[in-house]
Amino acid sequence: MAPALPALLCLGEMGGPASDFLPGTLPKPTIWAEPGSVVLWGSPMTIWCWGTLGAQEFHLDKEGSPVLWDRQKPLEPLDKAKFSIQHMGEDHAGSYRCYHSTPTGWSEPSDPLELVVTGSYSKPSLSALPSPVVTSGGNVILQCGSRQGFNRFLLTKEGEDKSSWTLDGEQRPDGQTQALFPIGPVTPGHRWTFRCYGFYRDTPRVWSPSACLSPGQSGKPSLLTPQGPVITSGQNLTLQCHSDVSYTRFALSEEGGQDLPQRPAQRPQGGLSQADFPLGPVGTIHRGQYRCYGGHGLSSEWSAPSETLELLVAGRLRDRSSLSVRPGPSVAPGETVTLLCQSGERTDTFLLSKEGEADRPLRLRSQDQDGRYQAEFSLSPVTSAHGGTYRCYGSLSTDPYLLSQPSEPLVLVVSGEARSVRLTQQLGALPWEGAGSWGRVMPPVQAPLETLMWTPSPSRHPRAGLSFSQCKRRDPCPRS
Repeated sequence: MAPALPALLCLGEMGGPASDFLPGTLPKPTIWAEPGSVVLWGSPMTIWCWGTLGAQEFHLDKEGSPVLWDRQKPLEPLDKAKFSIQHMGEDHAGSYRCYHSTPTGWSEPSDPLELVVTGSYSKPSLSALPSPVVTSGGNVILQCGSRQGFNRFLLTKEGEDKSSWTLDGEQRPDGQTQALFPIGPVTPGHRWTFRCYGFYRDTPRVWSPSACLSPGQSGKPSLLTPQGPVITSGQNLTLQCHSDVSYTRFALSEEGGQDLPQRPAQRPQGGLSQADFPLGPVGTIHRGQYRCYGGHGLSSEWSAPSETLELLVAGRLRDRSSLSVRPGPSVAPGETVTLLCQSGERTDTFLLSKEGEADRPLRLRSQDQDGRYQAEFSLSPVTSAHGGTYRCYGSLSTDPYLLSQPSEPLVLVVSGEARSVRLTQQLGALPWEGAGSWGRVMPPVQAPLETLMWTPSPSRHPRAGLSFSQCKRRDPCPRS
């Protein structure tokens, strides 16, 4: 990346009327601009010059101007002057200094103030490559491009650590010019706003309007499949992304995938939005982890990611596990029940699923017992919520998302008073790799790193995540 652009307030020699005066012993005044030194074309702005108490007159000099730019009498208490520009234009862009007189002589000229005008050209585009979704700790490329033919691009970073970079524009086959700014590593803790400007080398203080990407979050949607997390090979599969936020579109992301398919949102009920992603007949390519995102309009804004959905494809391994229960399939509340998964083929992990449960199956590492692989799932104490139909699957550590044929279904009947307890509450808090009534528990397949994206809207769910998305109109940051 090219070195950072020199600060807008930079030192340098300049000529003009100030050089006609012999500098005195007075300290140089301070010069600044309100609302800032980067001003939108046509907007009003003010240059302030603050000097020594008792000043008689303030002069403002513009670099390259053959005559004095402006002069003003001091304001009370006779130590500052106000130079107003009612409508900022290209002629106002440049480098300014101010100085003042007192009964004892003239002050030194101030440090230069660089005024930049924006909005003189069409707005460039700013996007994240290869997509607005990146992995925590990874890098992203910000692409700033335009059909205006700019030969220079400036990228600024606002926030916790301000920076700026300039790059020469590169010609693309379609006639556009662009600059690619590598950024990273990025983490969910970063709170930055990026702005891109285009300009020409011979007029470096006349910029285009800014294109803006700002990090943030918005309400994360939910991702599920009506068939449950275990899908039989060949079965038609549809993933549903839905939210109580009124998104207009949704995007689906697969771990390791390059594409980010999008679907327009539907509103089946008031206040809800949802999109279906039909994946067709299930094959091995569909196994893995998925997340979805919500978006508004045509911008590149994305919400925080949904929770990860694991898709497990059953029937791709030739073996079929068996499932049995002790002491029997009919038990009373409060008893202890053990579900035993077994296989004669090599099995690294057994998975137990309950029909109708949307949560991921329970996993246990297999144990070798007299040449057979097995795992024991203990339910204790049993409640009516444990009643239902169970199936067992086996998998290999080399590809944990491909499962064996399902076992024959086992129906567990719990007779007695019903209690509102979900199976996952009984089994979800298992200690990883610990011995006990649950058997030896295998940690779930490692989830992907945190996902990042681009959006300025506030988070409705405090989850680590970033999105790089176009700034909204309510964004208080630019002026352009």
